[in-house]
Amino acid sequence: MDMDARCQNAAAAQTPDELLVQRCKRGCQQSFAELYQRHAGRLMPMLWRLGGGRLALAEDWLQDSFLLAWRKLDQLNEPARFGAWLKRLSINLALSDRRRVALVTDALVLEAQTMPEPPWPAADLDLERAVAALPRRARAVLVLFCLEGLSHAEIAAAMGIDPGTSKAQLHRARQILKESLS
Repeated sequence: MDMDARCQNAAAAQTPDELLVQRCKRGCQQSFAELYQRHAGRLMPMLWRLGGGRLALAEDWLQDSFLLAWRKLDQLNEPARFGAWLKRLSINLALSDRRRVALVTDALVLEAQTMPEPPWPAADLDLERAVAALPRRARAVLVLFCLEGLSHAEIAAAMGIDPGTSKAQLHRARQILKESLS
């Protein structure tokens, strides 16, 4: 089977990430579209929370993450771990976009009580609103630790802080949530 035929078949639901990445490295955009379809839905809730419930910001980060992934595909040494690699790229991109996040932080605090519902089913909208109202660093640590399963060492490396600061920010976030939800 030639490359064009393999590229055309890349949209098959059971095609492993590893094979799709290999095809992408050879220029198959359809394979990259399949990777996008497969992973965008997994990243969006995390990015939405990191952005304090700002859908437009989360969508920008998602798009930027995939553009960055396309440009850096040659740096991916383990194609089978594309999802984990993309998640790390997305986290790093969102956390490093401090300028944009800082511009909306004040607006987030004011809008937290009228925050729109997330674009997916939310178990507890009050909790989502409370998380969105957290201070930016505390919210980032909470989302990455509790929802994404990163360790304090991983969070510290991604955010450029000490692991102890990550632990302190998590404690702060939990205290604020406890007060705001009681």
